[in-house]
Amino acid sequence: MNSSKYMSIIVLSFTGTGTELNRRLCEKLKKNFQLERDADACTGYAPAKYAGGEILPLPDDKASLIGDRWGKAAYIFIGAAGIAVRYIAPWVKDKFTDSPVLVIDEKGNYVIPLLSGHVGGAAALADEISGMLGAAAVHTTATDVQGKFAVDVFAKKNSLVITDREAAKKISAAVLNGEKIALYIGNSSVSVNGMPPEEIVLCKTLEDAAQYTCQIMITGNLEQDVQGKRNEVQETKRGECTLVLLPRNIAVGIGCRKGIEEAVLEKSFLEILAANGVDIRRVKSIASIDLKKNEPALLYLCEKYSILFETYTAEELNSVSDVTASSEFVKEVTGVDNVCERAARLSCTAGSLIQGKCIREGMTVALVKCPLEIEFRYTDGK
Repeated sequence: MNSSKYMSIIVLSFTGTGTELNRRLCEKLKKNFQLERDADACTGYAPAKYAGGEILPLPDDKASLIGDRWGKAAYIFIGAAGIAVRYIAPWVKDKFTDSPVLVIDEKGNYVIPLLSGHVGGAAALADEISGMLGAAAVHTTATDVQGKFAVDVFAKKNSLVITDREAAKKISAAVLNGEKIALYIGNSSVSVNGMPPEEIVLCKTLEDAAQYTCQIMITGNLEQDVQGKRNEVQETKRGECTLVLLPRNIAVGIGCRKGIEEAVLEKSFLEILAANGVDIRRVKSIASIDLKKNEPALLYLCEKYSILFETYTAEELNSVSDVTASSEFVKEVTGVDNVCERAARLSCTAGSLIQGKCIREGMTVALVKCPLEIEFRYTDGK
């Protein structure tokens, strides 16, 4: 299998001592995160007089090094925090779209997640790096310091999409204020692992959740999943704060003709999602045959919507035994009689097919819904 989407890491140092740590860190990152096969997955930069070997010289246009990859790469600065702040200042927007940024002192004693700690993963990366270097990770986020439930960490670890940023901020503020937060899961088939932290109260019904000022609801389609209780949902939403988290658990398989237009593929893709009541934010992956790994329209679609793109060989696809339709023509061309269903099923082997092979202009699409498990054991940092 080939996966084309990852968060690359850029390490910057500014002194001789810092650059030695840069080299050592890049080696450890590549080894620990298995990035050796992709030369661009972890790149070190330093002033020209310290660069050499695996460490590249800092470009004259340093702003482009940050701006061109902002939101797509993690940045690690070895040196003073002030240097990092000046470098990233023009690009900082909000924690939901910013790159994760870390600072490490040049002796490698402390690792500080400076920006996008939870959503971007800087806090988790700081913990990983501190373990590699034998350093101390310094966390300053209030929920981390107080050992409290953090809804953004919870969402990230459970592949849930935050639909309302302001509501998420209010949830965090309520937690820090000592309030109880209601959690309602709008699907009885969801499995829950571990014990929720003391701040969270699991509610079996919307009526129970409505008793709390702040509520979190996990559902793919709120009104459908509560069996059409529209008025009840509206009444519940009159609380001070209701945050809906969407499960990112839909795997999409796509087969398409070579050179299909970007607009044609995107339009059909969105139409099929809409016909199945699937919010595009729920799509976790798009999969196809490896013959399509460089197909411009597929790469464009995945880049535009920040969706993981996976490809499989014909042999891997043929290992899927159950499909709803077959095409001898497609089999002659690709070696596989049904690309879209087989690809979607391989992307989520434990999932259930919710849309079989659907034919559109120059393309086919299938949808698989993956099982949803809610994990509490690692949401509070304990």
